[in-house]
Amino acid sequence: MKFKLKIWRQKNAKAKGHFAEFDIDNISPDTSFLEMLDILNNKLISEGKEPIAFDHDCREGICGMCSLYINGRAHGPDEDITTCQLHMRKFKDGDLITVEPWRSAAFPVVKDLVVNRRAFDQILQAGGFVSVNTGGVPDGNAIPIAKSDADESMDASACIGCGACVATCKNGSAMLFVAARVSALAKLPQGRVEAAQRAKAMVAKMDELGFGSCTNTQACQAECPKGISIAHIARLNREFLCAKLKD
Repeated sequence: MKFKLKIWRQKNAKAKGHFAEFDIDNISPDTSFLEMLDILNNKLISEGKEPIAFDHDCREGICGMCSLYINGRAHGPDEDITTCQLHMRKFKDGDLITVEPWRSAAFPVVKDLVVNRRAFDQILQAGGFVSVNTGGVPDGNAIPIAKSDADESMDASACIGCGACVATCKNGSAMLFVAARVSALAKLPQGRVEAAQRAKAMVAKMDELGFGSCTNTQACQAECPKGISIAHIARLNREFLCAKLKD
């Protein structure tokens, strides 16, 4: 297979970026998208040109670092996958493929397709943890937790913090990410102790960092590689409003 690639190039956060076009051929349909970029970079290096910077780590759909905006979709034209799980068979031979970094004021471009997602770390540092002393490790059944609550907590915990929700949202909102973190702890007894403080702190930090507001377009849910439901956003809103009323 052969493709024409239209890829965003940007030297650093302050430099003006632009699209550059590249032709690549002899690509197997079973090649992953990141492997295709590796092949392109090998070609560029052999020609004495600057390779394209892109983020990656596990390449197993676990870490979410490989986040790319491909042909107008976060992680590309497939469902419930990260970019590293996308294969070239999802495209047609001869296709023009446009590759961009996440577009968000809170995620400044580091270089080319790499963005700084440290804003998510700052939100987690604001309250996405349990700090109170919950005692020693109890026996597995010492604290009864309803299966429905445990299931919801586990579903929310599946969030890998890739930022697809932010990149997809027309407002650049991080509500799905924050809601997943809040839900994961709010449904467990260990997390209830600091529930009110957590919701207020994380929402405040999200607003401070410049993320947009949620208008329930559901685009975040549609493009989330882990299928996180916007029902968690409803829970975050309830937690936040209850905390404010108590104040």
